[in-house]
Amino acid sequence: MFSHKSQKWKNKRVIILKRDSYLCQECRRFGKRVGASTVHHIFPVELFPELAFVNINLLSLCESCHNKMHDRITDVVTETGKRWQIKISPHLKEVNLLN
Repeated sequence: MFSHKSQKWKNKRVIILKRDSYLCQECRRFGKRVGASTVHHIFPVELFPELAFVNINLLSLCESCHNKMHDRITDVVTETGKRWQIKISPHLKEVNLLN
């Protein structure tokens, strides 16, 4: 079972933030340099637990962009979140992590 409080997740979170130079990757797409404070699961961990610690499924985001990735009440992935899913899907399929 995945937990945001686990040491494994805390370690992975730091790795991803460092990988992304502590910058929001959604803002970066638009040429902005905004600090990232959150690591987001592109494919939600509740639906895809096998991707919980897969680097390509993890994205550094600022709080504002994180809120744009999924509806904060229903947790449904938004159009912005779906664009990231489409972007990484081929890479996950290459390594047989996504059907």
